[in-house]
Amino acid sequence: MSDPDSTPRRPVVLTIALVLAYLSALVDVGVGILVFLARYDVPDESVLGISLLGAATILLGLLQLAVTAGVGRGSHLSRVLLTVFIGVLFVLDGATVTSELLDGAGWDGVGTVDVLVELYILVVLWVPPGSRFFRAAAAQRQKSSVA
Repeated sequence: MSDPDSTPRRPVVLTIALVLAYLSALVDVGVGILVFLARYDVPDESVLGISLLGAATILLGLLQLAVTAGVGRGSHLSRVLLTVFIGVLFVLDGATVTSELLDGAGWDGVGTVDVLVELYILVVLWVPPGSRFFRAAAAQRQKSSVA
């Protein structure tokens, strides 16, 4: 058994980022469903693109939900995967916002807030104090595996 005092304490900004990552993932799933359903309101030549955009957003949102739990435990692999998923979602959200602007649907406030939240999560994951937490968690895992 490991000593609870030796377990690295997760910084508050990282905890906030994790909560936002969960919320962002749920919003991405919801937005993906709405985008996927929007294929019924677009011209026939756009149906495939809209369907793929919606399906990709749903899938990446669900994957983001899965790896966020690992990030909370200090997993470096989960942090890298979450960064990749958020990076791809960042591009997909940007495409969604842009396509809505080009279609004349107006400014997408939810998509814009989601992009800003994703940017915040990425920054917190890779700059201190978040990065120190991951280093301490890795050192703790290595120390406990040797013992």
